[in-house]
Amino acid sequence: MIEVYPGLFVGSRVDYETIVSGQDGWAIVHACRSYHRMAVGYRVWSVAKGHPDYLVAHRENRLMLCLLDLPVSLFIRKAMIDQALDFIDQMRAGGQKVMVHCVQGMSRSPSITLLYLATRLHVLPADSFEAAEDEFRQIYPRYRPSRGIREHLRRRWREYCADGRRG
Repeated sequence: MIEVYPGLFVGSRVDYETIVSGQDGWAIVHACRSYHRMAVGYRVWSVAKGHPDYLVAHRENRLMLCLLDLPVSLFIRKAMIDQALDFIDQMRAGGQKVMVHCVQGMSRSPSITLLYLATRLHVLPADSFEAAEDEFRQIYPRYRPSRGIREHLRRRWREYCADGRRG
């Protein structure tokens, strides 16, 4: 687990379960389907399709995303990522430390955090996704995004950046 900005941490499932879970003062973005599945209570993803928390489940200081780490961006929804960014804003404003984690801490969670640093905190370049990515690798060397999440961010970079300026 690495603190990439004061009070903002990125890590893996093991980091969450061994360091943060059960500790007071933390808000968590679970950027992996397993925690979403536990929160919503389904075994097969298609069963959850009609559920109000189909893609994002919010429970107190935890946000669970049904975010798959696939080589295609087909199942990644901007609205899901926007909710994660808004949640991080809200939790930080409330004085919580925030951890964003996925299974290995290499793709989904650092991608969301990179986006947050560039579009909400403006501490990474917003002129291009590649420039932000290059600087982020200096802060978080474990960053190895899957082709799907990387393509989603690259394709929608301008849109995310425009949203961040309005926020």
